[in-house]
Amino acid sequence: MTESVFDFDRVFASRPAILAPMEDVSDAVFRRLCRAHGADVCVTEFVRAENLVTDRPLERKKIQLEQHDAPTAIQIYGADPAMLAEAAEIAERAGPAYIDINCGCWVPRIARKGSGAGWLRDPAAMVAMAKMVVSRVALPVTVKTRIGWGDESEMPIVDIARRLQDVGVRAITLHCRAATMGYRGGADWSWASAVREVVSIPVIVNGDIRTADDAKRALDTTGCAGVMIGRRAMEHPWIFGEVRARLDQHGPRRPPTVQERFALARAHLVAMANDRGEWHAINAMRRAYKGYLHDVVDAKNLIDEINRTPSLAGTLEALDRGLDERTDNTAVRAALRA
Repeated sequence: MTESVFDFDRVFASRPAILAPMEDVSDAVFRRLCRAHGADVCVTEFVRAENLVTDRPLERKKIQLEQHDAPTAIQIYGADPAMLAEAAEIAERAGPAYIDINCGCWVPRIARKGSGAGWLRDPAAMVAMAKMVVSRVALPVTVKTRIGWGDESEMPIVDIARRLQDVGVRAITLHCRAATMGYRGGADWSWASAVREVVSIPVIVNGDIRTADDAKRALDTTGCAGVMIGRRAMEHPWIFGEVRARLDQHGPRRPPTVQERFALARAHLVAMANDRGEWHAINAMRRAYKGYLHDVVDAKNLIDEINRTPSLAGTLEALDRGLDERTDNTAVRAALRA
């Protein structure tokens, strides 16, 4: 449990770069990694309200926040307002920076049951649910959502945002696509601008922020309080430091070196194996190598070899061998393995 006091207003006034909640991605290991690379705030994986209330081990693990894991928000999701309110109370006791409600996940198995973006089908119910959650906890409550459920005639987000503010929601993160779009098409940041114009609480813009220049342009064109980054962080955690440097006018960050790319892949793999087991680490890391080892000479063949390797020891050997073949700096290699 974290014990530091989180100054919500100060942090959200500093144009934060926030790690998005992503199921089976934004766990404690990945949060630590992204924070080390410049993330100002992190959000947990999705925590299912019903499973937290019934004390399922996986949900309990998701809300365990170590002393170093701050500031981190806990995101809860579900279709039952009473369950969400009770889950928020349980999550609050874990000591997060704030509680976030998932009203934006478009994945059918979640949204079709009324959770996540499913709330956008009934804005009045969504607002009433948020009001109930706010009334049950002392911590700030935020909402992550999309611009609407379907086509242009079903984009109620401006009215919803105003009503969420009225019931005590402290900030809104807006993924600027409709739920039915998934990740298709481009994110329309103009909706974030429209929302910001009708509320006084912070609005965080999300969707298609892949570079530091994207982040700066998103904030300049929308006037939003900060950015949330998800898919890009999965392949390039350095994005947070790059964004922070751009927003703080420190000049562009140099791209990560070959050594740094291998070091990150190795460190993430080992930390995940220690936290969640060898089998999970080997399989989960397969989605990361293409980004982590981007621009490395002959990366495809190396990644293919890694992905065929069934053991942690074998994977580490393949990474070490890959580094050996791409650098002749013995001292650097020794330091990376230390």
